Amino acid sequence: MFNKKMVTRASTWLFGTMLGFGIIGLIVSFILSIDEIQVLKNPDAILSCSVNAVLNCSTVMQTWQAHAFGFPNMFIGLMAFPVVITTAVVALCGATLPRLFWRFAVLGFGLGLLFSYWLFFNSVYVIQVLCPWCLVITFTTTILFEVIIRYSLRENIFNLREKANERVQTFLQKDYDKLVVASWIVLLILLVVVKFGNGLFA
Repeated sequence: MFNKKMVTRASTWLFGTMLGFGIIGLIVSFILSIDEIQVLKNPDAILSCSVNAVLNCSTVMQTWQAHAFGFPNMFIGLMAFPVVITTAVVALCGATLPRLFWRFAVLGFGLGLLFSYWLFFNSVYVIQVLCPWCLVITFTTTILFEVIIRYSLRENIFNLREKANERVQTFLQKDYDKLVVASWIVLLILLVVVKFGNGLFA
């Protein structure tokens, strides 16, 4: 049975962000699943996210990377994002979840992030075609991982030693983690612009 506590304003922002991006991820996964069915029925189908030769979901969907585990990748999102949403709602309601849960959550969010980046870099440098909705998922998983890491470090779920924890708390209080994430996102955008240039808008 969960223990309840008052949710601080900082936690409300964090879990509110988790809830919002969890919903976005689920909606996008659902849209991609519908598009996947359309492509299976008609490989030449023109999808709403097929903008040009560079931004083209249908092209990406027909690659092996889009079925890395033998089924469409978006099905993973349909399973994972409801967990994210549920976690956010439970936390917003004031439930105190065990440290072990948060450790597994960090692991799960981290694996999702790595898989998302694997797909991103494959799209940019191997397939050389981008799926706009997949880019939304990449951004979403990045923000979700930042949220779970910030909360976990703030609450010291990894039981860091006192001095190490003090340095971490100072890092978080100065919002350096947000600066790192923002810089990383800008870097990803620059990689895409440098790789595709004007082709993004052709």
